[in-house]
Amino acid sequence: MDSMYVFLQHYWWFLVSLLGALLVFLLFVQGGQTFLHTLGRDGAERAMLVNALGKRWGLTFTTLVTFGGAFFASFPLFYSTSFGGAFWVWVTILICFVLQAVAYEYRAMPKNVLGQKTFDIFLYINGFLGTFLLGTAVGTFFTGSDFTVNRMALTEFNQPIISAWGNGWHGLEALLDYRNVLLGLAVCFLARVLGLLYYINAINDEAIATRARYYLRLNAVPFLAFFLAFVVSILLSQGFAVDGESGLVSLVKYKYLSNLVEMPIVLVLFVVGVLSVLWGMAIALFSKCASCFWASNRRGIWFSGFGTVCTVLSLFLLAGYHGTAYYPSTTDLQSSLTIYNSSSSKFTLSVMGVVSLLIPIVAAYIWYAWRSLDRNKLTKEEFEGTQGEGY
Repeated sequence: MDSMYVFLQHYWWFLVSLLGALLVFLLFVQGGQTFLHTLGRDGAERAMLVNALGKRWGLTFTTLVTFGGAFFASFPLFYSTSFGGAFWVWVTILICFVLQAVAYEYRAMPKNVLGQKTFDIFLYINGFLGTFLLGTAVGTFFTGSDFTVNRMALTEFNQPIISAWGNGWHGLEALLDYRNVLLGLAVCFLARVLGLLYYINAINDEAIATRARYYLRLNAVPFLAFFLAFVVSILLSQGFAVDGESGLVSLVKYKYLSNLVEMPIVLVLFVVGVLSVLWGMAIALFSKCASCFWASNRRGIWFSGFGTVCTVLSLFLLAGYHGTAYYPSTTDLQSSLTIYNSSSSKFTLSVMGVVSLLIPIVAAYIWYAWRSLDRNKLTKEEFEGTQGEGY
């Protein structure tokens, strides 16, 4: 096989994985939305919480769209198979994010027909259901889905459809696998943890910070429990291995564990990520210093956010690298999708590779804009007597 083509396939799987990891980090917006009425005891406090998130929600939505677009451009067979077959899951996720956009647009408008509480419910739906279903969908990268791929179908004039879903649930059957549910719950509670850490960093109000630390304790435990259970179940289960010569897919026991051991860079990435997430939570809960760089009780979001990106990135790499089918078929093993049999052409990947060189510039701009928006922390005095102006 063309070595340059193989490099491009690996390169684009890394970029897609990085986008997925950034998306999970940015779900702190969704997680923070689930605490609007728990942390906010009056209109001014809820206004602070909503406006703190309102400056960021567009980044999550944009990253989700970019993640889907990058998948479509680099691995179109996955896009047509999963988004076309498991459409009930993806449509529900999309609806959750549309509800979020509508809520931020109309929540604070005076005399809106539905009322502010209705839009708050929209934000809760997005915060709970959206994050849970995203985690469940990603879980199928390790557990597999019910689909078949028939490339010869392209020659059929009446119905040139390559992929076919095996049941009428169209993705919702993923909820029947406990491992997918574990990851869905882990992502949901991680988003809540990150949301609390973000509030502690972005809002200069001791009462909200104290409540946030209280709820951080309550949410950190289930997050760690669900995440640990998912990781152990995956590492000790069978994985979908791809033969390098024939391309045949077979079930291999401890495949993901061997991937982790045999790819030391990914192992280091995973360990560093997990430790960073733990460190971010620990300093937010136990550090008494507000200005110490490495132990500031306000900077937990940065350490846990960095750790989230590293950990999720390592999981995506485990699913796609080292001769592994990243989207396995439980119906027909040979229909499983790999980075080799589902990617775009060499020409397409090459052209997109040139465009991807602009990513560092875009990332630098986002970082600059983020820091500019956070230069002045929100205070309760700004929102006294308001009904939540802004968002």
